[in-house]
This record gives sequence, C-alpha cells and structure tokens, in this order.
Amino acid sequence: MRSLPLRHAKNTLMTILMGGALLAVLFPLGLIFVHIVKMGISSISLDFFMHIPKPTGEEGGGMANGMFGSLVLIGMASLMGIPVGIFGAIYLSEYGGSRISTVIRFCADVLSGIPSIITGMVAYSLLVVPMKGFSALAGAFALALIMIPIVLRTTEEQLKMVPTSLREASLALGVPLWRTTLKVTLRSALTGVMTGILLAIARVAGETAPLLFTALGNQFWSSSLTQPIAALPLQIFSFAIAPYDDWHRLAWAGALVLVVTMFALSLTARYFGRAGHKN
Repeated sequence: MRSLPLRHAKNTLMTILMGGALLAVLFPLGLIFVHIVKMGISSISLDFFMHIPKPTGEEGGGMANGMFGSLVLIGMASLMGIPVGIFGAIYLSEYGGSRISTVIRFCADVLSGIPSIITGMVAYSLLVVPMKGFSALAGAFALALIMIPIVLRTTEEQLKMVPTSLREASLALGVPLWRTTLKVTLRSALTGVMTGILLAIARVAGETAPLLFTALGNQFWSSSLTQPIAALPLQIFSFAIAPYDDWHRLAWAGALVLVVTMFALSLTARYFGRAGHKN
C-alpha cells in the first residue's frame, strides 16, 4: 500500500515525459509549417499556377512550368520505377528463397539509404554524359532509382501479409502460380502496394539534388524528354538563393505548394494503409 503513491508519481512523471517528447516532435514541424504559410500564402494566386517566372526586374509571374515539369518527371519516374519495384517484390516474396534474394534485399536497403545527390551523380554519368546534355529523361531516371527500393520493400512486406490459404486455394483449383500471384496475391495486397507507391512519390516529389545533375532546370515551358526541364524543387532552390525579393516570395509560395502536396500524399498513403489493415 505504501508503494501506491510512488507508483502514481512514477506514472505521472512518465506521462509528462512522453507528452514532452510528443511536443518536441510536433513543435518544430508546426513551426516550419506555420512559417512557410506565413511567408508564402501572400504570393499564392491564379497567376502563380498559370504563368512562368517573369524576367529579372519584373514583378509577378509564377511557377507553372516548374509544377508541370515536376509532374512530367514524377510521371516518367513512376513508369520506370514502379513496375521494377513491384515485379522485384513479387520475385522476392513468391519465388525468392535463395541467396540472391538476400543480396537483392540488402542492395535495396543500401540503395534506399544512399544520399540522393549520389544517385544524381550516377544518373549524370550514365545518361547526361553519353547524351552530351541535361534532360528530363536523365532526371526521371535519377528519381526512378530512388523510388525502386521504396516500392520494392513496401510491396514485398504487403505480399508477405497475404494469407497462405488464399494462394493454396487458388493453386488447388489448378490456377498457375504466376496467375495466382497476379490475380490473387497482388490484388489482395493492392491497398498496401498503393501506400508504398504514394510514399515513394512523396519522397521524390521534393528531391532537388539529383535534378541538379540531370534535369538542370528551365526558365521556360519544355516538354521535350531530351532537353532540360523545370521542376518545382529546382525553382525553389534557384529562386531562394537569388538576390531578388520578388523571387524570394515566389520561392516561399512554391515551398508552400510543395509542402501541401507532400502532406496530401502522406495522408492518402495513410488512408490506403488503414484500409489495407481493415481488409
């Protein structure tokens, strides 16, 4: 009985410590978000989404070409990286029981931890140098290299969570293993796979370093795959270090759009993740 007050005191102390730890995590995040909103909201307008940057010395303009370029780069990177990641995960989950599977998993974990600037340097050596110029294709390739390990590992874990009984029931009906994998296993894990894809997209959406070595950036509209292309993170970087106040305001507005986009992607990924757990 004498230890009861001591237990209450320890419980109260731990509750305070956990609450303090929670605030230590949320406060910097909230501070960053509030500051970005404060600095960028005044420059958000229809012109920002519809026009390209004005020439130096002229006020106004927007980052429409940067947002378009980011969509192009992310779309191309998704076409390159998502199929490789998914099919690699299928092999590891359904067919991989050898040492090579362990090597692939190890390489995927290492690749996911490599700084993105190194990925940009690799893409520069493999594509920019042989093509003798920066291009959207090289930028998309660099982003795809970042996406592959994220999609691969998350998809593999989701496929492992599919009950073995579903596979066995399909195989017992005479369905080939490859068809069982695509029609039963992958379909059952679809919500979890979507979560991994969205997380990968959110990761590459804000990457700047690899694009400096590959896509380079462009002050004008460009949809050519073999020419430099604008991207929102690149424009934020170049405008933030420029000596012009108007460009600084556009950089804050671009940062706000980018943060809100990544926040929306993360929320959507969490929604799919919860839906997958319920199913």
